[in-house]
Amino acid sequence: QVQLVESGGGLVQPGGSLRLSCAASGTIASINNMGWYRQAPGKERELVADITRGGSTNYADSVKGRFTISRNNAKKTVYLDMNSLKPDDTALYYCSIRTSLQNVYWGQGTQVTVSS
Repeated sequence: QVQLVESGGGLVQPGGSLRLSCAASGTIASINNMGWYRQAPGKERELVADITRGGSTNYADSVKGRFTISRNNAKKTVYLDMNSLKPDDTALYYCSIRTSLQNVYWGQGTQVTVSS
């Protein structure tokens, strides 16, 4: 059974920073893509950033220059460093992985709230 456990969410003031982590465990084939998605109340889930096994990254336009995604393949962990946070970044953040067998797994989500 594959599990993804996110951590690092919380309440932060506008302009602040947070680091999200997501660790995968269980019997997993090689992990190709790892990514972060978010869903705000009343909105659809959207891609925030993703990263390939080789380290190529892709970001939503709304977070470019503020967020950085990285991964540790040995630890099966993906990170999201979020800087200059805005109230519009408030959402439930999910991590997701796609394995070499094309299986997709999701975490339970971690809440990020940006408010003064």
